This record gives sequence, structure tokens and C-alpha cells, in this order.
Amino acid sequence: MSEKNKILVEATPYYIEAQSSPEQNRYVFAYTITITNVGATPARLMTRHWLITDANGKIQEVNGEGVVGEHPYLHPGDSFRYTSAAMIETPVGVMQGKYQMLSDNGESFKAPIPKFTLSIPRILH
Repeated sequence: MSEKNKILVEATPYYIEAQSSPEQNRYVFAYTITITNVGATPARLMTRHWLITDANGKIQEVNGEGVVGEHPYLHPGDSFRYTSAAMIETPVGVMQGKYQMLSDNGESFKAPIPKFTLSIPRILH
């Protein structure tokens, strides 16, 4: 990825106890994503690709258009923040992925979503 096309992705996960049911192996997590254009060229988020892995090694793959029904357009220095959710069968898991971006200069490029941990409070130290 060139310096003109550079997107920073940050994630903050939260456990949603009220929607979870540990006795049924149902653990719900929300996560807030902040996408920042740290490059020199405006770009639009076109698609998303997620890999969600639980502690048993079960992988959920999610592909789709945009995020939360939008295709955010980011000028250099702009950020877009949204919150979504995932459900896994174990109290700990990880998420990672990538966004497919399209810059104003016509270049398609990937913005990696660094791996982050989903865990219920006090299970990991």
C-alpha cells in the first residue's frame, strides 16, 4: 500500500452480557471501529471481509458491501466510526479482516483490520 492510500483501523470490543447466554454457548460482543484516512488521497470503503474465530477454532467468515449500510468516503484526515456486533460460542475469540477501499485516483487497495480479542471480563489477564 502506498503512502497516498493508507487507512488506519482501530477496534474497541465490549462484552454484551444482557444478550449472552453462557449456558447455551452464546457470547455476544459489540465492537466499535474507527477508520481513519491517514493517506494523501480521498477513498471510499467498498466492501468488508471478517474472520471471527472462537476458542474452539470455529471460524465465521463475513463478507459484504460497506459497513452498517454505508460506504463511508474519507478525505485525508477524516475518520468514520461505527458499532456492530458478533456472536461466538466461547467466552474468548478473535476478529480480524480487511476493508476493500477505492481511492479517488482509481486505485483499489486493502485496509487491514488488525486482530483484536473478544473476551468476557476477567477471563484474560
